Amino acid sequence: MTDQNSNLQTLWLCETVRLREEHTGQLEDSEACRKARATAGSLSQRLQVRGLFLAKRDGLVVAMQHWLQGARLALWLLIFSAILSGVVLAKTALSGNPEAINIFWALSGLIGLNLLSLLAWCVSLIFAKKSSSPLSHAWLWLSNKLARDAKAAQLAPALLVLLQRHKLLRWGLGRLLHGWWLITLSSALFSLIALLATRRYGFVWESTIVASDSFVMLVNLLGQPAAWLGFALPNSELIQQSGLHALASEPARQMWASWLLGMLLIYGVLPRLAFSLLCEWRWRRGVKRLAFNADDEVWQPLHERVQPSSERLGVVDAAPSALPSTTAGAQLTGHDAVLVAIELDDSISWPPDHLKSDHPQHLLDAGVIDTREQRRQLLEQLSAHPPARLLITCNPQRSADRGTLHLIAELSRTAAVTRVWLLDIDAPAERLENWQQQLDALKIEHSRTAPWAWLEQEPEHIEGQAND
Repeated sequence: MTDQNSNLQTLWLCETVRLREEHTGQLEDSEACRKARATAGSLSQRLQVRGLFLAKRDGLVVAMQHWLQGARLALWLLIFSAILSGVVLAKTALSGNPEAINIFWALSGLIGLNLLSLLAWCVSLIFAKKSSSPLSHAWLWLSNKLARDAKAAQLAPALLVLLQRHKLLRWGLGRLLHGWWLITLSSALFSLIALLATRRYGFVWESTIVASDSFVMLVNLLGQPAAWLGFALPNSELIQQSGLHALASEPARQMWASWLLGMLLIYGVLPRLAFSLLCEWRWRRGVKRLAFNADDEVWQPLHERVQPSSERLGVVDAAPSALPSTTAGAQLTGHDAVLVAIELDDSISWPPDHLKSDHPQHLLDAGVIDTREQRRQLLEQLSAHPPARLLITCNPQRSADRGTLHLIAELSRTAAVTRVWLLDIDAPAERLENWQQQLDALKIEHSRTAPWAWLEQEPEHIEGQAND
């Protein structure tokens, strides 16, 4: 994956998150905004940090990989359909009596629909504000179906909106459209060569209202560009004789066959090749220049959420179907040891007797967390200054509710290594077992005794353990 594609996918994921929030309301993003505010970067970078965090949390990154796999498979299906269409196009053009193939009907069958499609695309390039085609709709539909991921359905609309905003949609869809026609016409060209090489065809022209002189002028006018490339150009006598009957001479058959191949190349393959290269060039240049524009009005409502000057608590959503992953050890740049307790009863004294005496300077006692404001302040501090070691103290007499487990998961994501100390006090066996099961599910190490030796060791020692 190139850096350009990575940048495109980053903006794509952020746009997908934005569209979700536009339709369903603002997501619970307190942790995402904390990470964004802790980023020492521009407003655009902070908004991207927020968007990527929410995309990873909600499974959109995995869904995007599924969608891309489906898109590649859909592209191969379109390539196969283009090759098959080219074969059918060539066989249809030379259908009928092989001894009297109408040269104009054959030419119209080979390049007529292609020229109409090309003209429609050029008109849309000038007059239409939005670009679309049945082929692009078919590809997007196939990509969604083949992705086989419900969340992937949100990605296609976000991609279209993103490309339209950056004026890349017409060039992206143009690559698809012209590429399909290029393969189709190339397949038709090779199929036509194969048919002409294996069967004997005679060519005639027939008209009631067009005079022979006009037909001679039309054939010469159309065939002159192909003649510059070495294709045959029938003379006036041969053209006039072909208007009466199919010529039996081999040179006449070969000359008409060469003229027909030249027409397909000049007015079919080469224009599509030129437009394909144009769209490819504009697409690559546009993708290279892609940048997150934080000043765009669609991002204005999120400015205050990622700016330190106006931090807010955020919105609380309904309970999720599963607890978030801790990804413990993700922050390997921590430098302090922190001890924090969660919702201890008044009967439990704090700080522990061990800390009332001298303890290492790098060990920070964050106290007891009871309120939402205290949680927010601690998370903000740890996000800005990730610790190397974090010891979370919990009262096993309390139930392991969703809010407490969610807080433990959030705290663990701020530290290099996290452990939980379940106080060695009397607690119901069933409740204690539930605590242990929930912490095991979060993949956090826990014990009934305080790991003071681990907590108080020098930072460089724990760094080696984290790397191991």
